[in-house]
Amino acid sequence: MTLRKYFAVAATTLALTGGALLVGPASPAFAAYNCTFDQDARNNAYAGYYAGNTTQPSSTGLSQAGIEAQCLLQYRGFSPGTIDGVFGTNSQNAAKALQRKANSRYGAGLTVDGKVGPATWPYLRSLNYNYR
Repeated sequence: MTLRKYFAVAATTLALTGGALLVGPASPAFAAYNCTFDQDARNNAYAGYYAGNTTQPSSTGLSQAGIEAQCLLQYRGFSPGTIDGVFGTNSQNAAKALQRKANSRYGAGLTVDGKVGPATWPYLRSLNYNYR
C-alpha cells in the first residue's frame, strides 16, 4: 500500500468513526482474567480454568494451568501479580512462598522452585491446608 493510500484509508476511518481511535482487544497474554472459585466434595478449590494436577504452568506462554495456579495462589493469600496465565517471576515467587509454608507447616517435602507441578498442586488446591 502506498503512503498516499494509507493516509486515505486512515482519513476515511477517522471520518467514519467520528474521529475516535479504535483499539482492538488486548492480547490474551496480557489480559487480566477473573477468578471465581468452586469447591468439590473433597474440599479442593477450583477456579474453572484447569481441573488437573499434573500440568506445570508455562513461564513463557499463556496456559489454562497458569491462570488456574495464579487464581488459586491469590485465593490462598499469595500474590502472583496480574492474573494473565503466564507463570512469570511474580507467580513463581508466590509459588515458592506457598511451597515454603507447606513445608514448614505440614512437612510437605516440596522442592522450593516456584514450579507448580504434580507435587505442589495438591497443596495449592486442598482447602485442608491453611496458609493464613
